[in-house]
Amino acid sequence: MDSESLGDCMHEEMGLSHALLLDGRGGARSLSWEEVQAWQAEDGCLWLHFHFEHNEAQRWLLQHSGLSDIAYEALTTDDTRPRTVSRGDNLLLALRGINHNPGESLEDMVSLRLWTNGLRIISTYRRHLKSTEEILHNLEAGVGPGSVADLLVAYSDLLSGRMGGAIDLLEDSMLELEDALISGQIEGLRQELSMLRKKAVALRRYIAPQREAMNRLASERVSWLDEMNRLRLREVSDRLIRHIEDIDSVRERAAMVQEELISTISENLSQRSYVLTIVAAIFLPLGFFTGLMGINVGGMPGVGNVWAFWIVVGLCVSLVVLLGALFRFKKWL
Repeated sequence: MDSESLGDCMHEEMGLSHALLLDGRGGARSLSWEEVQAWQAEDGCLWLHFHFEHNEAQRWLLQHSGLSDIAYEALTTDDTRPRTVSRGDNLLLALRGINHNPGESLEDMVSLRLWTNGLRIISTYRRHLKSTEEILHNLEAGVGPGSVADLLVAYSDLLSGRMGGAIDLLEDSMLELEDALISGQIEGLRQELSMLRKKAVALRRYIAPQREAMNRLASERVSWLDEMNRLRLREVSDRLIRHIEDIDSVRERAAMVQEELISTISENLSQRSYVLTIVAAIFLPLGFFTGLMGINVGGMPGVGNVWAFWIVVGLCVSLVVLLGALFRFKKWL
């Protein structure tokens, strides 16, 4: 293997991230563009990885790659859902992975598009994917995939594994929100709950079709995919099913927390309304009494009595005590 790192961009002018010739033993050799053009099937498995937004990459894929128009469109489309399409030994695969790029959201998933015929694999990307870096690292160490089938399984396994980490974060966040609700710390809980549900929906939106793509890939009867790799793909599919179940569990828990939060807010509002009602019930007769005593007409009792004011105050206090005792007797307090 060349001393140069396999992850280095060798052909920036072509939009080519790397061109590798797999040695079948877990390692790979970097190829120059001249070697890529001279490649023959008997040389071994060739892996070309392009940044599909690069103009030269699009031109080569369209005019010189030998791909059909359908394959070209699948490799260069801006947005795609996970899927598997085959024709003979040719296979198109679109996958999604967790977005670990700095400053971006995990649920804003990164797409990977691949075409292969079992001898050559062409993959395209727009944003960097950690799984690609890990595969390149393994190839450098001599423990990477040895064939096209192994590469597809490695990609599927790594993408699925990184999804598990993101779902664990969702579950941890959900547990924190549940604890906050139990402890009565509901300030800002509604917004955090909405954001968590949004992340869960976004993840499930791509994981569900990715499971279907894995099932379809495992069942495709292409000659270069052996039974052992099919079993490994089914394991990946089963793991995706567990991921979906975990996401559904988070969504259900979030719905329950939201219902409990609404109930708690309603209960708090009812308690405040109840207190205001009691206060209003106590001061309503006092307001009527003091308003009656404050009218400016002749004949008001106690006008000439120096103790009249304190008598009125005493009557008001007595009325408050009497109403309080009545409410207590009625068990309204």
